[in-house]
Amino acid sequence: MKTVETKFFTCDKLVLRSGVEFGPVTLAYETYGTLNSRRDNVILLFHALTGSQHAAGFNAAVPGVGERWNAECQTGWWSDYIGPGKALDTGRFFVICANYFGGCYGSTGPSSIDPETGKPYGGSFPRIHFSDIVDSQLPLLAHFGIEKLHAVIGASLGGMLTANLVSRYPQITDRVIAIACGIEPTTLIRAHNIEQILAIENDPNFRNGNYYDGEPPARGLALARMISHKTYVSLDFIEARAHNRWEQEYDEFSWYKVCSPLESYILHQGRKLVRRFDANSYLHLIAAWSDYHLLRDCGAPDYMTLFQHCKHQRYTIFTIDDDYCFYPEEQEYYRKRLEDN
Repeated sequence: MKTVETKFFTCDKLVLRSGVEFGPVTLAYETYGTLNSRRDNVILLFHALTGSQHAAGFNAAVPGVGERWNAECQTGWWSDYIGPGKALDTGRFFVICANYFGGCYGSTGPSSIDPETGKPYGGSFPRIHFSDIVDSQLPLLAHFGIEKLHAVIGASLGGMLTANLVSRYPQITDRVIAIACGIEPTTLIRAHNIEQILAIENDPNFRNGNYYDGEPPARGLALARMISHKTYVSLDFIEARAHNRWEQEYDEFSWYKVCSPLESYILHQGRKLVRRFDANSYLHLIAAWSDYHLLRDCGAPDYMTLFQHCKHQRYTIFTIDDDYCFYPEEQEYYRKRLEDN
């Protein structure tokens, strides 16, 4: 497997949707393939909630990330699809993937050092929105001299960011690939998200986000992941994966005793995320997800008005029928709103 490395780009400031000026902002990113002389063979790729900039190949370590960059992170999450002759053919295309503003894999986020204090931002990190994450990547494209993208691709949370980008800046591309996503958070998602937020905030170690000099809110983050994990894959898949998993001892409990492989599996998923992700970043991204609404983000009164500016775009919308986070009905709703034009 090809070895790749993360690179970094810094812009002086970013004007957030809230009106706050924040900076400097550094993005950790990776590229695959070669940018052509016309700079028009670019695919911008948005990752999922707890994903990273490392979409393909092998990356042993990312400067500044430390132990959070563990074995689970080192192999690119879309290595099967990015490379010469693959779906995202690097013989033809230049693929860019950046870790999100607010993230924890090298981009500026709550765990980053505030240059004014010399300490992590922690609880002082500003609340962010999907529009802020999208806007933070525009200076990176400008850095490469890229004015128009061949395509934009995103799955799950990345699909929502894709929709934000191509709706707010419709001239940036003619091709959009949205995978298992929606254009509005459902009632179920908002309910799951507030449960996850509460799980983290109620962990005694959270300390309003200022925990970097002590124990992290590991139990809160693990519980948040347990709440969400059952929506990411089918229940049949969970049952099959849990079948051979059994661990007897858990320090999460005092009275209750784990009594099935399923319970063991769900606890394992929570613990696994704690080792590779930051609770503050998780909290900020979940909060931005709950606040997401494409019409409001774009300042449009209705979808017909919004998508009038997107008629030149060609969409491929994928459904994953056993995804319980973004049900197929959400992709169908997206399709119908596009076709209303």
